[in-house]
This record gives sequence, C-alpha cells and structure tokens, in this order.
Amino acid sequence: GNHSSSNLSDPHSHQHSHPTLHRVLAPLHVYSTTMRVSNTISLIAMMSMASTASAWVVPSQNQLHRQQPAARSTTRLQMAIDYNDPLVAEEFNKVQPLTFEEVEEELQETGIRAPPTMNEMEVKLMLVEVRMRAQGKLDGGGETKKKRPASFDSKFEEAMWTKPAFEELYEKLKAKDDHNSMNVVTEYMNDPVTARKRYSKTYRGLLRSIDSALTAVNGPTIQFTGFPANMGEAGLKMTLEAVGAIADIDCEVDDTFPVLKGTVTFEDTESAKKAVEQYNGMDMGMGTNLELISV
Repeated sequence: GNHSSSNLSDPHSHQHSHPTLHRVLAPLHVYSTTMRVSNTISLIAMMSMASTASAWVVPSQNQLHRQQPAARSTTRLQMAIDYNDPLVAEEFNKVQPLTFEEVEEELQETGIRAPPTMNEMEVKLMLVEVRMRAQGKLDGGGETKKKRPASFDSKFEEAMWTKPAFEELYEKLKAKDDHNSMNVVTEYMNDPVTARKRYSKTYRGLLRSIDSALTAVNGPTIQFTGFPANMGEAGLKMTLEAVGAIADIDCEVDDTFPVLKGTVTFEDTESAKKAVEQYNGMDMGMGTNLELISV
C-alpha cells in the first residue's frame, strides 16, 4: 500500500490528512519513514495482522491482484518476534524504505514466498524476522537472543551492548512508554549533530542524561584515544598513574592520526572514574579532544 509520512523535526509534531487516518494513526504520532520507535512497530504489526484490508492501508493495484486466490504452495513464518526489542526496531528501520517488490525478491532468494493475502507491512515484518534469524539474533522460538554480535549495525546498538548505564536509561523510558524520548535517544546516538539541533531546547535534560550514561564508569577498564603519540606508552602510563595505580595498559598509534589509542585498567573503579573526570574531553592540541569511556 501507499503510506504517507512526514519529516518530523520534533517528536511532538504530527499531521494527518484524513479523518479515518486520524482515528487510526493518532497513537502513532512519532511514526516516520525512519521508524525508529520500537513500540510503533508493535502497534503497526498488530494493526496489520488484524486485517489484510486495514482502514489505514490503501491497497495498490498490485496488492489487489495478489489478494486473489492462487493455487500455489506458500511458506508463512510465525512472526513471533518482540516488536518492542530495540534490535528488532533497528532491523525494521532498514527494511521500511524498501519497495514491496524488493522485499518480495529478497524473501524469494531465501526460498520463502509471501502468501498472496499478506499486505505490504506484513511482508516487511516477515523479512525482518528472516534477516534476524539469518544473523543469529533470534532463537528457535522467535525471542531475541541476548548474545553480543561480532560487529554492530549502529551506534545505538553498540551503546545498548557496551554501555550498561545507557541501556538502563533506555529501558526506563520504554517501561514508561515514553515513545518520544525513545525516539530522541535513538536519533541522538545515530546522528548526534542533527539531533542536537532539533532537540537541544525541548529535550535538553534528556540529552544530558544520555551523555552522562555514555560516560558512566562501570569498572576499572577505560578505553582511550587522543593522547599525543610522542608521549609513548611509558609517558602515557606515568600520566595516568597520577590518578591511580594501573594494573595493565595497552596502546598503539592511530593509523589515521598521530595520537595514542588503547585501553588502561586501573586497580580500582574509583581511579578509573577520576581518569574520566579529569581527561575526558580535554583538548591536547592535536585537533581532537581526548576521549575516555568505560568498557
């Protein structure tokens, strides 16, 4: 079907052009082509599965043709994935811009043919599940696995896996069904420059909370980058030992810039916190600021 969407400059803004659409889509005020709000996916899934002739979907001629009975065998997945899971939301964000034909073609390449009675949204949700199963992100029952991936598809996903304080912040927002704030968090992680321009006034407190969560120290190990390369490992160790005893340090010169990067493990978490407080964000005259984050 053809879905209309608007570019939202703030999560509070929304427009509807038809009374019927207004009644059905009123809860989806943060729905956009980026589809970054995980609960939006849940609502869309339930609405689309409730009827293949949903009131807010205007079938195209192609879909009307596909809804005619067809004598062919089909394979339909049981779409039991958790639409509230941020990993599912991230994958749906990638599938959403695809055309119906592109989605159908990708499914066919995996040996799956979408039933003719499924509408466009259902087929896209099917592709989300197929992709996540192929990536090993779903178990046999359709539940999202809590297994750290070898690489991350976005800054948001990386933060959810590597920053416990950030994950806790996001989960609290989700528990309160604060869709707008969840959308801001996701956008801020994936495009911080644009997000700051859009939300620096209306969501200033939330942006500060995100920054605090990202720099929160959860243990004695710190990942760093930005110290001048001419310090060498010995000079860097001497500098960091000023805030606390070091158990281990590993560093190397960055391939693209003459700065040191690596990790340092202090003998206690308190020393790691002091190092972050003292050095994170400091301008060392190398064109970039020091970056120290807990790992």
